[in-house]
Amino acid sequence: MLQRTNHRPTAIILGAILGIASVAMVADSQSIQSQLAAEQNWKTVPAGGEVARPADEAALAHWWTFFNDPVLTSLEERALKSNLDLRTALSSIEQARANRLSASGSLLPSVSVTGTASGSRASSRSGGQASHSNNAEIDASWEPDFFGRLRKTVAAYDADIQSARENLRNTMVSLTAEVALDYVNLRSYQSQIAVTQSNLAKYRETYEMTLAKRESGLSSDLDVAQALETVQSTEATIPTLEINLQQTKSALAILLAQRPGSLDSELSEVKPIPVIPAEVAVGIPGDLVRRRPDVRSAERQVVAQSFRVGVAKVNLYPAFTLSGTFLFSAQNILNILTPASLASTVAGSISQTILNRRSLRAQVNLQNALLDQYEISYDSTLLGAVKDVENSLLALGQDQIKRKSLASAAQSAGQASEISRELYASGLKDFLTVLESERTLLTVENNLVQTDATVDTDLIQLYKALGGGWK
Repeated sequence: MLQRTNHRPTAIILGAILGIASVAMVADSQSIQSQLAAEQNWKTVPAGGEVARPADEAALAHWWTFFNDPVLTSLEERALKSNLDLRTALSSIEQARANRLSASGSLLPSVSVTGTASGSRASSRSGGQASHSNNAEIDASWEPDFFGRLRKTVAAYDADIQSARENLRNTMVSLTAEVALDYVNLRSYQSQIAVTQSNLAKYRETYEMTLAKRESGLSSDLDVAQALETVQSTEATIPTLEINLQQTKSALAILLAQRPGSLDSELSEVKPIPVIPAEVAVGIPGDLVRRRPDVRSAERQVVAQSFRVGVAKVNLYPAFTLSGTFLFSAQNILNILTPASLASTVAGSISQTILNRRSLRAQVNLQNALLDQYEISYDSTLLGAVKDVENSLLALGQDQIKRKSLASAAQSAGQASEISRELYASGLKDFLTVLESERTLLTVENNLVQTDATVDTDLIQLYKALGGGWK
C-alpha cells in the first residue's frame, strides 16, 4: 500500500513566502513615484550649463527656439501641422471618442418605433366591403445601472481618450526631436564637406609643391606618390558625405509629409551647426510625472484598467431590465394616437448568472492580472524616463568637455600643419612630417565638427527626455 505524503505544511509555508514577496513588490512599486516626487536634484551632477531649477513650461513646449535658428523653427512648425504620424494619433483619439459615445448610449433607454398599415376588400353580388387597419408599436427598454457597470465602462473609455491624447503629445515630442536631430545632422554633413574641401585644397597645394621639389631634385618619387594618394583618398570621402546629406534632406521632407527632394533648394545654403544656449533649465525629477506624455499615458491606462476590473466584478451581480410595449391600433389613421387606441404592456426582469459564475470570477482575475501589468508598465515607463534624463545629462556634460579639448587640439593641429609645410618648403623637414600633420588636422577638424553635432544631439535628447515639444 502506497503511503500518502502530506504536502500541506510545505504548501502553506511556500504560500506565505510568496505572499510576503508579493506584498514587498507592491510596496516597492508604490514607492517609486513617491520617491521620485521627493527628489529635488538629479543623481548626475551637471558638467555643462545645466541648472536644476523648474523648467519654463511655455519655453519647453518650443525648446527648439533656444537654438535661434529660423530654418529649424520653420521646419518644426510645419512638421507639427502636417506630419502623418500626428494624423494617425489624432485618428486614434477620434476612435476612442466613438467608443465612449457608443458606451454612454447604454445609460439611456432604448426605444424603437414600428408602424404598419393594412387593408382588405371583400366582394359579393350585393357589393363589396373594405376594411383598414393602422398600427403603431413603441418598444422601450432600460437597464438601471444599480451597480455601476455602465458608468464604469464609460469611465474606462474616458481614460482611454485621455491616454490617446497623451499618445498624441508623445508623438509630438518624438517628432520635434527627430526633426531637430535630422537638421543637426544636415548641418554636420555640410560642415564636414566644407572642412574636407578646405583641407583638400591644401593637399593639392602640397602635391604641387612636392612635384616642383622633385623637379629640383629636392624630393623623391615616394613623396610625390604619397602626396597624390592623400589628395585622392580625401576626394573619395566627399561622395559619401554628399549621399548622407541628401538622405537627410529626404528624411526631413518625409517628416513634413512632403516628397523627397522638395526641401533641397531651401536647405541648399550651407549654414553652421546651431549653437546650444549657455544655460539649460532641466527641472527636477518630480516634473517628469506631470510632463512626460508617455508617463501620463501609462497612468491613464492604469486608471482605465481599474474601471474594467470594476466592470468584471459587477458582472457577478444581478442585472435588471425594465421594458414596455405600447401598441396603438385604429382603422382611421387620424385616430391612431388617441387614448382609445392604446394597449400597453410593462414588465421588469432580473437575471443572475448561476452556472458560469466560475468563468465570471476568472474574468475578474484576468482583469486584475492586466491591471498588475499596467501598473508595472507605468513604473517601468517612469524609471525609463528618469534614466533618459540622467543619461542625457551625463552625455551632454561630458561631450561639452570633449568639445573644449578638441577645439584646442584643432587649433594646435592647424598651427603644426602650417609650420611643417613651411619647414618642408625650406628643406628643414621631410615630407612624412607634412603628411602626418595634414592628416591629423583633417581628422581633428572633422572630429570637432562631429562633436559639435553630438553636443546638439545630447541637448535635443535631453529636451525629449524632459518631455518637451507639446503644449
